Amino acid sequence: MTKFLQLLFQGFALGAQYALVALGFVVIYKATRVINFAQGGLVALGAYFAFNFHRTWDLPWWPAVLLALLVSAALGALIEALILRRMVGQPVFAVIMITIGLLIIIEQATTIVWGFDNLTLGDPWGIRTTKAGNVVLAISDLWTIGLAAVVLIGFFAFFRYSSLGVAMRATALDQEAALAQGISARRVFALSWAIAGMVAALAGVTLAAGGPNRVAPGIDLIALRAFPAMILGGLDSPGGAVVGGVLIGVTEVMTAGYQAGHFDFIGANFSSVMPYVVMVLILLVRPYGLFGTREVRRV
Repeated sequence: MTKFLQLLFQGFALGAQYALVALGFVVIYKATRVINFAQGGLVALGAYFAFNFHRTWDLPWWPAVLLALLVSAALGALIEALILRRMVGQPVFAVIMITIGLLIIIEQATTIVWGFDNLTLGDPWGIRTTKAGNVVLAISDLWTIGLAAVVLIGFFAFFRYSSLGVAMRATALDQEAALAQGISARRVFALSWAIAGMVAALAGVTLAAGGPNRVAPGIDLIALRAFPAMILGGLDSPGGAVVGGVLIGVTEVMTAGYQAGHFDFIGANFSSVMPYVVMVLILLVRPYGLFGTREVRRV
């Protein structure tokens, strides 16, 4: 039972990281109906920005992280203004291909600027742990879970009660009707990219900080591993992104924890495949995800 609870906690912590990445996907899809494959690049840039501000500029940890979030938000808005805004009204496929191109460009830019070495970001938690019974809880994991919860609450409050959040929801439902009501689609799109950049930076920091973690090339691959979380939870549901992230994280950790000695014949890295198996099985039953909005088409 102790092993199960230990793996469950680790799965929740990993799922919280996936949820932060998936939320970035969701906020852009919710506003623009486009899947942003460059989200992984924004995750990497956020981690590298935090490294620069904390290690190179010697800023204290939390101010460095806050500055990294703000710079990432500004970068997201800049990408939307300079590149994506020109694609308004163009085929969705073309916009998606541009986001894939942006991901490749960002990957190359990070290695040009920061190189290929693993960089120590540092953090206020180190390898400190606490215990709940016999279960060992890493302080960094507790912070990750807490941050994901705060971000989810912030998303709910923003979309439910703020005028900008309501404008984003209206634009997602019917862009022409939103424009007729005086809502600026450009402002909504820029804001969605800014929020996605900020959430991506936070995800990058949680991935690179804490114990043995490092800022390194390939950190952007977390977006591909978080992709099932977004699809499973529902493309336009922030709450679904969190539930999907936790479900995928727990599935991955549980598979890795119990596979050895029981299912060795399926391969040592099957835990990386299992989230996609779960995604396929759930989509067969619920094609729009667990909490996604079902599209109704009249003929």
